[in-house]
This record gives sequence, C-alpha cells and structure tokens, in this order.
Amino acid sequence: QTDDDRPMTAEKNDKPLVPALSRGAHILDMVGDEPDALSLAELSRRMGVAKSSVHSLCTTLQELGLLRRNSDQTFAIGPHVMRWSRAFSRRCDVASEFARIWDENTSELQGATITLSVPDGKEVVYVGARNSNRTPWFQFRVGMRLPMAFTATGYAMMSRMTDSEIRLRLRDGLPEPMTPFSPKNLEEIMDHVRLARDRGYSREEQGVCEAMICFGAPVLNAQNAVIAGVAVSLPIDDMTEEYETAVVATLRQIAATISQRLGADIDS
Repeated sequence: QTDDDRPMTAEKNDKPLVPALSRGAHILDMVGDEPDALSLAELSRRMGVAKSSVHSLCTTLQELGLLRRNSDQTFAIGPHVMRWSRAFSRRCDVASEFARIWDENTSELQGATITLSVPDGKEVVYVGARNSNRTPWFQFRVGMRLPMAFTATGYAMMSRMTDSEIRLRLRDGLPEPMTPFSPKNLEEIMDHVRLARDRGYSREEQGVCEAMICFGAPVLNAQNAVIAGVAVSLPIDDMTEEYETAVVATLRQIAATISQRLGADIDS
C-alpha cells in the first residue's frame, strides 16, 4: 500500500486499514475530482499500483454502481453514490432547513439560482441547489466543489473567520483562475472578505463563471459559528441597483432564518 492509498485518518488510527477498500475509496476520490478524464492506465500510474489490480477494483466498483465507464474508457462516478449523497443531506440539519425554506418568501428570487454550500478546507461543497434556466451555461449540483477563494459563499463564510484563519486555509496558494475575472492573489481575496464584513453579504462578479453574478450570506449554528453559506446567482445583465437591493434583502433573510432555526443568536 502506497502513501497515496492511505486516507488522512490513517495517521489518527492505529487499527490497520483494509487495502482494497482504501484503494477503492482513493479511486472514487480521484474520479470525483476529474470526471471523464481518468483511464485505467492513468489511475494505475497515479496510484503506483499494478494495472491488473486497478482493473479488478474498478470492475467491482462498476458492478456496485459506484463507477461508470465511458465510451472512451475513462471513468465517471456512478449513480449509487447519489443514494449516499441524499442520505447525508437528510442528516445534515442545515441542508434540511435550506430545503424547507428555499421556496418561502422568495418572490424576489424568481428566475435566480439558489445554492447552499459548506466549507471543506479551501473549498466549498454544495449540499443544496435550485438551478434556474436563466443561467443554463452554468449549473450547480449537489456534491460539486469550487474554490472558496472564488465563490460568493466562500467570501461570506470567510467574513466570519479571522484573517489568520483565512491565510492558513489558503496557505498553499490559489487555484488556477476559473475566468479572467477570478482573483489572482490573496490580497484580492481579502478585499472581497472585508467588503463582505462591512456589507453583511458578499458579492462575486464573474469570478466563477463569466456573465454571472452571485451574492452570498453566511449561515451560523447555535454557537454563532459559520457552518455554511447561501448564495443567489443571476445573469449579470439582469442586475440593476434596485433589483440587487431586493435580492440581497431576501438572501440575507433566508440565511438568517436558517441560522435562527439552527439556534444562532442573530441579534448578537
């Protein structure tokens, strides 16, 4: 078993891992990060494991519906994973509260995409999404990961963190820009965060997708710690100052309602 095959928790647990299970999880992680890009030979090369062994693992994962082989012999995540995703979402209080209220009092958000994401290291992971046909060129999906440094929910969540915590999360540098408008350095990120702190919401303009503007607000738990972010995404051509004011007011109300239902003291 190579170092790449061991999950991070291995260092925290003296119990031996099951090598095949560990390698299977590693395959799913790699394919999840690069869907429709990795072949059997490439997986074998990256893992440092014999191609015959990787073939056996991939065949088993296919039989279980965890992997799907494309016509070009690359792999994608299989449909069975969605059962786990739904089960996780059902157990996640913040996702449940988001699902309960995303259609309540959202008349100002007709035609907008509304998403919920949670922090994971230097990324945000989407655990809820209602996509609009107004932005068909970019669709969010449950399980999608995006750089915290480029997203409205990322800025909203970082606005509730200290500067040192933000710098620690981004200590390895920024990812490759997603668009020509993506931030290029840490100071640009900190400018977004400072504005989010001042306004009480974040504003991300074309950093994730050209022609799209996003607004984000933090979601807090009973300890008033940030645990998630809600965002509204719209075509940038739709925005007017009046419309932005209405959208932001509704977004902040949604985030506050979820936070209050989770026990946050919003007034404090």
